Parts: sequence; structure tokens; C-alpha cells
Amino acid sequence: MDFSFPDSNKTLGKNRVSFVQAFAKNCRRSIVKMTTNSQSGHPGGSLSVLDFLSTLYVFRITKTDEKVVISNGHTSPAKYAVLAECGGADRKKVVENFRKFGSKFEGHVTRHVDGIPFGTGPLGVGFSAACGFALAEKKNNSGKRVFCTIGDGEMQEGQVHEAALFAAQQKLENLTVFVDRNHVQISGSIQKVCGLDVSAFFKSKGWKVVEIDGHNFESLWSAINLICRNGCPIAIVGRTVMGNGVPGMEEDGKVLNPKWHGVTAKPEIAAEMLASEKLQLSDEEKSALEDFRADRKFVPKKNNFPENLEKIPDVDPGVPRVYAADEKTDCRSAYGAALLDLAKKNSNILAGSADLSGSVKTDGVEKNLPAQYVEFGICEQNMVSVAGGLSLAQHKNSEKKWIPFVSTFGAFMTSRAKDQARVNDINRCNVKMVSTHCGLSVGEDGPTHQAIDDLGSFVGFFNTHLLEPADPNHCDRLIRFAASHEGNFYVRMGRAKIPVLTRENGAIFFDEKYEYKYGRCDLLRPGSKVTIVASGACVIEALRARDAAKNSDEIEIVITSSVKKFDEVLKKSVEKTHRVITVEDHNPSSGLGAAVAFWAAENGIALEKFETLGVKKYELSGTPAELYRSGKIDADAILEVLKKF
Repeated sequence: MDFSFPDSNKTLGKNRVSFVQAFAKNCRRSIVKMTTNSQSGHPGGSLSVLDFLSTLYVFRITKTDEKVVISNGHTSPAKYAVLAECGGADRKKVVENFRKFGSKFEGHVTRHVDGIPFGTGPLGVGFSAACGFALAEKKNNSGKRVFCTIGDGEMQEGQVHEAALFAAQQKLENLTVFVDRNHVQISGSIQKVCGLDVSAFFKSKGWKVVEIDGHNFESLWSAINLICRNGCPIAIVGRTVMGNGVPGMEEDGKVLNPKWHGVTAKPEIAAEMLASEKLQLSDEEKSALEDFRADRKFVPKKNNFPENLEKIPDVDPGVPRVYAADEKTDCRSAYGAALLDLAKKNSNILAGSADLSGSVKTDGVEKNLPAQYVEFGICEQNMVSVAGGLSLAQHKNSEKKWIPFVSTFGAFMTSRAKDQARVNDINRCNVKMVSTHCGLSVGEDGPTHQAIDDLGSFVGFFNTHLLEPADPNHCDRLIRFAASHEGNFYVRMGRAKIPVLTRENGAIFFDEKYEYKYGRCDLLRPGSKVTIVASGACVIEALRARDAAKNSDEIEIVITSSVKKFDEVLKKSVEKTHRVITVEDHNPSSGLGAAVAFWAAENGIALEKFETLGVKKYELSGTPAELYRSGKIDADAILEVLKKF
């Protein structure tokens, strides 16, 4: 038996095939044991994709340490078994602790296990993340390939369509996707549930497609080393059998019975399977596997999890821009200017948008630094997941990682791509999502584009930080902060131009001395009897209301920057007045109003009076001023409420 590395342009030969067969056989034993022990998991697909992973790891990954993304994340037993067989994980712990409480060997592949670059579960997400890793390697000119496995049923997901288009458009010739074509999904055969022509799917998008027997090791090796010289990605369509190699499972797979997709063998049945002649290892095979692990000394690259909001080393935040009091502009333009400045100073900062660069103001980077701009097309889900992969990939300067800023309208980022942002949150990525056209500020586009629930989409995430600027100067500081601190960020802003905020003496409020930290609240105007807590474009409305009020000196205005964290400035104000009005261009049930109420209760602050002003119904088309008036979040509406306080 031979486990030496073969030349990429030569066949494996009989002795290498014999070894990888033994390797895969022992992995099959591990898969049966771990899924039976947990009485949970997905053995069928794990067994059908296993021969590809075995060939890839034995003869390539243990030498190159290239990334392998498992998009069909439920096939985690196959990935864990292969890592263990290579010596990269403790087989005993994998088998005994798979899917058990307290174990890192979760039900779907996870970054808690070294050697897994991206944790997946929702189908299609991993494909896009793999595109992100491949794009990073291409930009780094590293010569490394990225491999990804997907299921044929997974291809029914729209995100797979988006990712396939993107990979071809970006000419990711360093990306190879293996399609586990076992013709089965949980509800039955693929053809019965939602049939598709896998090869035609990829060919129509400009991919190089090779169809092979997914259990033939020579064919697998040849396909793994296929290089497409014309710049297109490669799809290996592997004809496989669900449950392959395990008696009792394989027979069902051959007749397209989905029984073993998510059902495990009972202990007595598993014992019979493991005792079958087909799964027995000879002394020679056992010895060869031990020699293989001793030879490879395979140690997967360790995954790092920086602390949230930790300052990112070597990011130059630049010099904040100060917009003059008479310089009326929109926050999105301030975002675009800050982003271009950051990109000029940091080659690892990328900008991207979903066919909206002019609207979301990433066009400055697109025009001036095209190598640091990525166009995603109208594919928001793919954009957010690609950014997730990019953010975990090393920059060509090995001390740095890529920092992607991706932008679209708030309604699309937080609704269409919520699932993808959630997976990024679980993976502890470092994606900066900046949305424009949020709230009623979007104006005439109407309710489909008026993002009034976007904060609510992300407020429950544990590793995503929410920000909203109150004016262009504030926006500039928030963007620079997000760029230079760890974690996913969601920054929302409106479309309309708003005035620059000033102090009572006319000086710029967010001036050159202003330093932002997460959760900072700012006292815009002091008062004695009532606190207006305002965010975003509603801050200027609160200020106008105060200026028009007879008892203006009784009205305190506090600017918040995030609905997820408030500081002592707000606490001191509310403890002084015990009377609070919140004002926001958002639904208060899932935005600032709810957040302040919860925060006050949590901090034991009793409120004598409390009222929320926010968007409480869908509005139609109109100018921002008209919509603010109709939605009762303008200065006049605030004045009416103040009369009750």
C-alpha cells in the first residue's frame, strides 16, 4: 500500500488506490459509530461524499493545507471522520462526543473544530463563503485552490445560483466545487421533489464541468487536479450513492430511498453493519493507516476568534473629516468619502455592493481603487456570505485579514440576507454591512423600500454591532470605528440630506476632537424635566422641536448611536428626569423604543412617563418631510407629545 503524494498529472496507481480505499473504509466505520452513538445526524450524505474528501485529504490537503468548505454542512460526520483519520482530530472524542452537549463536534460543521474554515448549516451559504476564500486567494496571487462540497438537492437554493454566477463573473479558476450527485434529498428523489440538470446548470453559467463516478478514486484524483486555463471555475459532478459502502444503507441509496438522510442506525443494526465483511480492515490496512498518520503529522490550521470590538492591529483609520455647519449632505455620501479614505490607507479593505454602487456611495472606491472593489450584481445573499469568507481569509500581508464593507439598501440587507448575516454572526466573521435608504427617509420609493424593521432583524445577533449616525460627521466617525474594530457591524442610514449638528454656540457638535466608542451616547442639549432619546435623522427633528418649545430649557436631548448599548450619559439623564420620549425612523417595537424600555427596566430605573415615536404603520410614497409628518416623527409631532410631559 502506498500513501505517498502522487504527481498531479499522473494516476494514483493500484497501491495508492488500495490505501485510500482502506482510509475511506475506516472513515465509514467512524461515521456509523458516531451517528449511532449520538442517535442523531446524517449518515447517508456523509457516506456518499466521503470518497471525494478521502482522496482530497490523503493526496493533497495534508500537503497543501488548502481550504475545504463543506456547504452541505449536515455531512459533518464525513469531515470529522476524515480529519480524525488524518490525525487532525481525536477519533475517540469524535466518535464518543459527536452532537453531544459540551462537545465542539457539533451537528453541522463548525469553526470550533480546527481544519474547518467556515461553519455551515443553511444550504447554499458555504458555497458563497468558498467563493470569498477563493477571491481572497486570487487577490493574494497565492496559487492555492479552494475546494467546496455541495449536495445536488442543495442546488435548489437560490443562493447557489447567485454564487455560481459570481464565481464565473469573477473568473475564480482556483475554485473547485464537488457536487454530491446522489439523486436523493430528505423528501425523496431529487427528480420527484424538484428536479434539475446539474451539469447544464453549471455549464449555462460558464463553468467547466466534469462528470465522474464519485466513488472511483482514479477519476476523483484526475478531477481534483483539473485546471481550467480560460479562467472559469470547475464543477465536479460526482455520481454517488447515498449510504455508499455500508451494507443496509447502500441498498436504500441505490433505489433512491431517502431513509438514511437524517436517520441513524439503531445500536443492534449498527453492530451488524460494522461486523460485515465489507467494513473489516486487514492487519496490513491498519498498519498502513498508522504509518500514514505518523508520516503526515497533520495539524490543521487553528481558527482564531478575536474578542468582539477588539482594536484590529495595523488598521489606519485616517484623519476624520469635519463637515461644516453650512455643508448640508447625506450620511451615505459621508460613508462613501470615509470608505474611500480608509481604502486608500489600507490595502486589505474592500468595498462591494449589489448593483447599487452609485446609490450607496461605494462608487468612489470602484472608480479610484478598482482592485479593492467587488461588484456582486443583484445577489444580496451571496454578497453577505462571500464577505463572510473574505473576512476570515488572510491578506497577502500575512499579518492582516481582508476587511470587507458591503452595501445595499436596508430593506434588502436585513430581509433577503438575514440568514447569511446570521451565519456570519455564528462564525464570528468581520463583515461591515452598511445600508442606506433606511426608514421613511427613502421617500418616494414606497413601503417595499422603507426599511423600518431592519434593526429588529439583527438585534438578536450576539456578534453583530448595530450603529446609526445622527449626521455626516457622526457617520464619518462610526465608519472609521467599524473599520478598525473586530466583529460584524450593521450601520443604517437614510437617503435624505440632513443638517450638520451644532452646539448651542454654533460650533460643530461632532468635531475633530470627537472620539467614538461603541454604545456612546451624546448630550446634545441639556434639560431638567424630560429626556428625548433620539437616533439618526430624527435627532434634528428633536432639536427643532426643542427650539420651538416654550420651555426649551426643560428638554434634554440625548443622541444614541446603537440600540444594543447605552452608556452613563443616557443613564444620568433618565435618572434625573424619569420622563422619556424616544424618537426614531424605525418601528419602535423592535428598535430604539423597545431597547430603551428594556434597558431602563434592566437597570432598575422607574419611568414616570414614557412614549415612543416611531414608524407604526406602512407609509406610501412621498417626500421624507411628508412621510415624517404622516408618520408622526417630525418636530411638530414631538412638540405635541411634549405638551403631555
